[in-house]
Parts: sequence; C-alpha cells; structure tokens
Amino acid sequence: MNKKWWHDKVAYQIYPKSFLDTNGDGIGDLKGIISKLDYLKELGIDIIWLSPIYKSPFIDQGYDISDYYSIAKEFGTMEDFDELLSEAKKRNMYIIMDLVINHCSDQHEWFRKALADPDGEYADYFYFREGKNGNPPSNYRSYFGGSCWEPVPGTDKYYLHMFAKEQPDLNWENPILRQKLFDMVNWWLEKGLAGFRIDAIMNIKKDLDFPDFGPDGPDGLSGCWRMIESVDGIGELLDDLKKNTFEKYEAFTVAEAFNLNKSELNKFIGENGYFSTIFDFSAQCLSDGKHGWYDSPDITFKKWRETIINSQLYVQKVGFEANIIENHDEPRGVSRFLPEYAQNADGTKMLGTVSILLRGIPFIYQGQEIGMQNAIWKSIDEFNDINTIDQYSIARKAGLNDTDALAACSKMSRDNARTPMQWDSSKNAGFTNGTPWLKVNSNYKLINVDNQEKDSDSVLNYYKKLLSVRKSDEYIETFTYGEFIPAYENTETVMAYYRVFNDKRILVIANFGKDTATVPVEYSFKHIILSNKGRSSLPTTSISLDSCEVLVLECES
Repeated sequence: MNKKWWHDKVAYQIYPKSFLDTNGDGIGDLKGIISKLDYLKELGIDIIWLSPIYKSPFIDQGYDISDYYSIAKEFGTMEDFDELLSEAKKRNMYIIMDLVINHCSDQHEWFRKALADPDGEYADYFYFREGKNGNPPSNYRSYFGGSCWEPVPGTDKYYLHMFAKEQPDLNWENPILRQKLFDMVNWWLEKGLAGFRIDAIMNIKKDLDFPDFGPDGPDGLSGCWRMIESVDGIGELLDDLKKNTFEKYEAFTVAEAFNLNKSELNKFIGENGYFSTIFDFSAQCLSDGKHGWYDSPDITFKKWRETIINSQLYVQKVGFEANIIENHDEPRGVSRFLPEYAQNADGTKMLGTVSILLRGIPFIYQGQEIGMQNAIWKSIDEFNDINTIDQYSIARKAGLNDTDALAACSKMSRDNARTPMQWDSSKNAGFTNGTPWLKVNSNYKLINVDNQEKDSDSVLNYYKKLLSVRKSDEYIETFTYGEFIPAYENTETVMAYYRVFNDKRILVIANFGKDTATVPVEYSFKHIILSNKGRSSLPTTSISLDSCEVLVLECES
C-alpha cells in the first residue's frame, strides 16, 4: 500500500450554522470557527470538514447552492474564508469543504436560465422531460417525500429533483456542465483547499429512460434510490471527475456513497480508487425503517457489533473507510447506540474509544467530544429540518397520533445533531448573544466545553488522551495500518478487537452490558495504554470489566 498524507489523520466535522456565532445574528460564522482553531488543535484534529458555506436560500441547510463561487453572507466573506485557510495552515491543519454536485438550488443562474427557455442550452444542464398521459415521467419518490418530478411552468414538461423541489438534479451526461463543475472544483483547490466531502455522489448517474418501478408505499410511488441502484456506468463519470480535479492536487476526498455494491468497493477506495475514502454508514443503516422513521427498529448490541466487525474485515482488504458515530444527518450517537444505563460519561468514552481506534479515518462531529445528546422536542414546530417535517407527516398518515409521531422524529431527527454547540453554561450555551436559529439543547448547563475543560476526568479530556494515543509515535502505525482482528465474539456484551502491526498487538475491549463481564486472557499484557475508569492493575488470567468500561492494552510481543 502506498502511504498517503491523510492516512494517519483525524478529521472533525463542523456544522458552521451551529458552531459559534460572533456577530449576534444567531447563526454561526467563519470568524467563530477561526477563533476555535486552537481548541481543535489541542483536541488532536488534523482535518476540518465544513458543511456547506456557499451562497444558498437554505431550503436544505445549504445543500441547495445558488452560487458555487460565493460565501453565504450568513457565514461571512471570502476574506474570512481566506483567513481561515491561512490560520489553519499555520497550525498544520487542513480544510475540506462539502462538494454538492448532484444538484444545485433552483435559484442558481443555470436553472433560472433553464426555466426561461425549457428547450434551450441550459435546460440540458438538468433533466427536463415530458410527462406521460398527464402524469410525471416516472413514479419516483424523492428522498424528502412526494414526487421527484416538478412541473415546468407553462409547459407539459417536468424537471427531476431527487431531494427537495428547490434542488434540481444536474445532468452529468452533459459534457459542458461537467467541465463547468470541474473548473469550479479546481478553483477551490487552487485556493488551498485540501479536498472535499462529496455529497450524494451515487446519484449523479441516472437511467435516462427513467423507467417506473413497482410502488413501495401507499402513495403509489417508488423510492428514487431504486433507479440509482439499477443503473450502470457511474464509474466513467467518477473517473472523469477524479482525473480532471482531485488527482492533480493530491486532494483528500471522502464520499457519501450509499447504495454502493460491495463488489465495486475497490474501484471506489482501492489503490487507484475514485476517492480517498468513503463513510461507513453500516451501523447507521441498522435503524432504517421499512416505511420511515416511525417504524425504525431498535439497534441491538449484537447486531451493531456484528455490523462493525463485518465492515472492518471486508474493507481492510481494499482500503480505508471513514468511521463515524454521528454527523449532521444523523441523531447523536450516545442517544442512538447506547442503552439508557450507558448514556453517561463512561459510556460515552467507551463508544468513542471503540470507534476511533478502528481501522480507518476517524471523523468526529462537533459536540461528540463532550458527549452531546439528542434534544427534548416538545412540538413538531420546534424542528427546522425539512426531512423531519416530512417524516412527521408520513407517521401521521400511517395512523400514529401526535405523541407517537413526535417521539419517532425526536429519536431520529437530523436536528438533534444541529442544535448549537455547547461551549459553556451561560445563556444559549455560549453559542450566541442573539437568538439562536435552532433551540439549544436544554442539558447545556451540564454538558459543555467549559465545564469539561476544568474536569480532568471529563469526556473532553478523555478524547484528548484517546487521540493522543492514536497519533503517538509509538502507536500511530499500528492504529493506522494495523490489521483489525475481532476478539471475544461469543460473549454477550463485549466488543473487542486487536490491532496488529509488525511486532505490536493492541487489544481494545469494552463491556456494553449492564453487569460485569469476564473473559479469559488470550495474550499476556505489557501495560495498560488507556482506561476510561482509571484502572492501573494489569489483567493476568482473566479480564473483568465493569459496566461501560473500556481498556486499551498492549500485548507482550
């Protein structure tokens, strides 16, 4: 394997709107991010991923871009962004941005020109199609609910949008459009950007016949993902993208690649893959309901463990995946993956340890390092997320009452991850001195950065130790390139694995159960590298773990 500059790095996702507001408008901004670079450096972060900061109407929180070359005024100016790049570079940190190129905003000049002339040049930047017998061209349901097809005013045509109607899909079959997108990508890389997180990239290849599929819901529609999964040829488009952009700059790229066939993994993240890495969403998919959030199954420990292990074993043969507990599109990991008895500091440290020491690139989401949790939502009116509002409607139409529909949304809403960052116990958690765009989690006086910086045993200070261990001279190659080998799989409550590289063998072992768990020692131990409960005595014949206890142990060579 050829070593890359990003292999041993730790990434941190910032949701700018909710990170830190410096001008009192209730919306986080670039100056707020700049002011916290030292905080992130001390935490142990190398790569910072910014969710969209481009000019946008914010129908879908900036994932509807109206100008790829401009910074949204809500976040600041291009001068602010250049300062961020400069200050990050001084600290040997890298900035990557969201790249949203499956769709744009309906306010983008390309789409406005397309609507003005539905038969003209710019209409071919999108998918304009005639309807069938007075109906849309096909029966696809968008990811946000309702038809994927929106009528083009004054015509018998429709345009395709796999997300919100304000997010028309871009036609990647058009070489002129592709080149304009490539030019834009290169412009940002020339500015000094280190790379991109690429949004919804599997959606760029369409079946241009747009065939119907059998209905999979009471609305008579079929999920648009079925068309995406059935079509071939995305590789040519992705190869074109890589060769014309990323490859020229040795850019770090992490793709959001749902619906990926495992047999294709090598083409995506192998030695010559289209991307540096892709996110591992396998654990997050465990809570996918058949019809929506209202029938999302509970995640059992055994299924979660099995899923993580299988993903690790498969991917390590090919390349590197990006490991996450949570992100801007997911509820908080502590609330999602831990039983109620484990939703505390010890459990949070345990979950973080098991995730961050896996093989792959760790991605930490803002607030994860202090154990932020899902908020308590009292009404659907408190939510901002377009997807949450749609899922609430689906639940009510399915027969759920308001209480049960709200409970489902409270559990799964993306807004759980988008509540403002909890910096201190002052008003609005120190996020803003104005009115926050989204309510602050009510637990901010208990869970915040300021409190945890003062507490040597806090989640935050533990995360600093954890990242320091992962990146230490002694262990960095083991945790970067070491083989993942599962252990103690037959136990009821233990998640354990070895990381092995050359003559080093490290055991990561955690008890997710409510009661003490004991397992036999397989190798003698050299010393304890890390313990979330301050354990100092080495296990000899057996390892006995309290509830929510995790140990990282170096084995004798």
